[in-house]
Amino acid sequence: MKSYLDFEKPIAELDTRVAELRATQDGSSDIDIEAEIAKLAAKSEAMLASTYGKLTPWQKTQVARHPLRPHFVDYVEMAFTDFVPLGGDRLYGEDCAILGGFARLNGQRVMLIGHEKGNDTASRVKHNFGMAKPEGYRKAIRLMEMASKFGLPVVTLVDTAGAFPGIEAEERGQAEAIARSTEACLALGVPMVAAIVGEGGSGGAVAIAAANKVLMLEHSVYSVISPEGASSILWRTPEKAADAATAMKVTAQDLLELKVIDGIVEEPLGGAHRDPAQTAKALASAIEKELAKLSKLGAEALVRQREERFLAIGSL
Repeated sequence: MKSYLDFEKPIAELDTRVAELRATQDGSSDIDIEAEIAKLAAKSEAMLASTYGKLTPWQKTQVARHPLRPHFVDYVEMAFTDFVPLGGDRLYGEDCAILGGFARLNGQRVMLIGHEKGNDTASRVKHNFGMAKPEGYRKAIRLMEMASKFGLPVVTLVDTAGAFPGIEAEERGQAEAIARSTEACLALGVPMVAAIVGEGGSGGAVAIAAANKVLMLEHSVYSVISPEGASSILWRTPEKAADAATAMKVTAQDLLELKVIDGIVEEPLGGAHRDPAQTAKALASAIEKELAKLSKLGAEALVRQREERFLAIGSL
């Protein structure tokens, strides 16, 4: 079932009309409506291309949050094979907001880690909407250290509004866990590639994205705070979220220009949610190419490259 965003209403109306015309076809009518259906379908496709060719930063934020956008479990199924989930931080417990384990990417063994938001009410509650607690980041640290021990490259898929801000997370050392996870990324002696596949929110995203190469899907976003949060702080109202999104330069295109990320993975026309399989294929190919380049570097060179990469952000 398709789900349309507010700015897609004209497209939704055309698609609804096409669906209604197709439903009226019973094979007995002498009236040929195929031509009209084809005309409306072509108009819808053209409107979709025009709309997505000029999305604002706020509209891209909405696309990145689309309820049907593929998440970690979808990419595991479509882009990776032989996934063996590993749970627990060996300190407190399990956190389903961050999942991870051994996997294969086109035959190459990797350690795969990422945020999972869930796709319905029950799974969203189970995964805490992708907002990890300290045990989630400590699990990520454990898996990264395991990958380093066995010489496996690390791949992370980032999709979170931010780390969980609840009091229990603070009691268990949320800030320290995020810092330690970021440190673990930077100290890895194996190649690491991170991909922002939806939202990349604040330290909760950076904690598993301090990689040698950082990629973003075309309509994903990456920022230190949500547009609504920034709007509430700057203008004392969340209603200026669109202005905040523009000012913060949250889009993949802006961040590539600023050299915060290293590459953009194109999405199908209309966003990843319209063709998850094609998105997964493009993402897997992009990650595989980056890993192939990084595989030529030794442990010291990988650590140095990571350090230089992040220190260079913001420099002229």
